[in-house]
Amino acid sequence: MITNPEKPNQNDSKISSTQSPTSPVFDLVALTASADGLNALTQVLSALPSDFPVAIVVVQHLSPRHPSLMAQILNRRTSLQVKEAEEGCCLSPGKVFIAPPDYHLLVNGDGSLSLSQTEKVHFVRPAAEVLFESVAEHYQQRAIAVVLTGGDGDGSRGVQAIKKMGGKVIAQDKATSKVWGMPAAAIATGCVDWVLPLDKIGQAITQLVVYGQLENN
Repeated sequence: MITNPEKPNQNDSKISSTQSPTSPVFDLVALTASADGLNALTQVLSALPSDFPVAIVVVQHLSPRHPSLMAQILNRRTSLQVKEAEEGCCLSPGKVFIAPPDYHLLVNGDGSLSLSQTEKVHFVRPAAEVLFESVAEHYQQRAIAVVLTGGDGDGSRGVQAIKKMGGKVIAQDKATSKVWGMPAAAIATGCVDWVLPLDKIGQAITQLVVYGQLENN
């Protein structure tokens, strides 16, 4: 199913407790990006409200040869708290955890995070496949996976795992992707629920987490 939600109302920066369910419909959002990922992640995360009710985990393909400043940069561009993931740290609502360079990121059933230097997948570490498969295993139908701009096919196997366990999948559309390899590979699996332009993905995530469906569904 492919659809486009309405563009968010810029004045609605909070999720009203009188309008939203008692608890979120989903428990975790997992995003991946590669080429032009900083721009894509900035647009998606900055569109989320400051009281976003679930945790977010991110795999961005990064050079293993240099420390990453991505968490610090995104922390300045969003109302959410963004930090580089550490071994054993715990997920919490409204916080964004980014895989560090040269480490796969995994989520555990108790809500903690693990880092691994097992072999590269699609020639990259961190890889979306590893993250998405751990999310599928432990969060099942309570997970949302999002594939943003990037080359190659990282994430395509992972979105199949997410979908098999009942979760939902969003992919960035071709027109707004700097490189369409990753979204295209995800879409080719037949497991993507919505293909959306970049400026609509943040609002779509919020609608799904809070209401369980998109506004025009």
